[in-house]
Amino acid sequence: MTRVHVWGASGYAAAEAVRLLHAHPAIDLGVLESASHMGERIGDHFPLLRCAPYRFDAPGSVLDAAGEGDAVITAGSEEDARRVVPALLARGVRVVDLSALYRFDPAAAYGLTEWRRSEIAQARLVANPGCYPTAALLGLLPLAGQDAPQHVVIDAKSGITGAGRSPRVGSLFAEVAGDIHAYGLTGHRHQPEIERYLHGGGMETRITFTPHVVPLARGMLVDAYAIFDRAVDAGAIEAAYARAYAATPFVRLLAGHEIPSVAAVVGTNDAELRVDVRGAVVRVICAIDNLGKGAAGQAVQNLNVMLGFPDETGLSANVAVA
Repeated sequence: MTRVHVWGASGYAAAEAVRLLHAHPAIDLGVLESASHMGERIGDHFPLLRCAPYRFDAPGSVLDAAGEGDAVITAGSEEDARRVVPALLARGVRVVDLSALYRFDPAAAYGLTEWRRSEIAQARLVANPGCYPTAALLGLLPLAGQDAPQHVVIDAKSGITGAGRSPRVGSLFAEVAGDIHAYGLTGHRHQPEIERYLHGGGMETRITFTPHVVPLARGMLVDAYAIFDRAVDAGAIEAAYARAYAATPFVRLLAGHEIPSVAAVVGTNDAELRVDVRGAVVRVICAIDNLGKGAAGQAVQNLNVMLGFPDETGLSANVAVA
């Protein structure tokens, strides 16, 4: 058994990680550190964990407890990760960081599991991708072997848990109920991440990215359009996606009458993808759970790869209750 601690354990993504790790057959769940809820039962804050026997531990508990051979999911702010992560690495601890701090750092493996598996397997530090980049990159990277499109348009919609856990969440739901709220139109923090890893994958192209918040607790749907300067070969595109995801347990390619569905992936680490070609335009639709494949599920998948477990370990039957 490998002992895994969660630092910054009171956020939505961290609580989802606790839920998954609690059921993981090869993980011994250790310290759950929270500066804001020290000593309180985790089930009092997250009903899905009401039957779990855990309380939030005091600030500094992870650094006190973690040692060589352990792993830590760090789910706090970038400022705190800057302080905590180097101290953990110095102790021989493996770290999966959910903040944005290390996503551009060459010392960290970028945790898009299906595309960076060999790097993740050797890494001591994995920078978990953001939820929007996860869905966008899964949808678009198989196109990297084609001629570069002239323009990529990404229309993305996320449930409100993507905004994080704060006293404002109740008012935020009231603001978005019955509406679809576009934001970040002058520059969203995830756009540079999407651009970096698309360009690094060979897709040097202009990107227009529009994120939205929709009145769902969790889930994400990304519609991406790659616009080429001439008609593309639909058979070659479909074959590229089939090759990219043939051996992956969590990415489902849909066709025919099947359409990616948020309801089908909520509470799981799954991604549903559909690709359609019409002339010079390739449309890709990707559905994920922003707290699952977009955060905690992918973090646990990355831990499995780092620790030498099959990807599906602890993830194959995880479905949350709404």
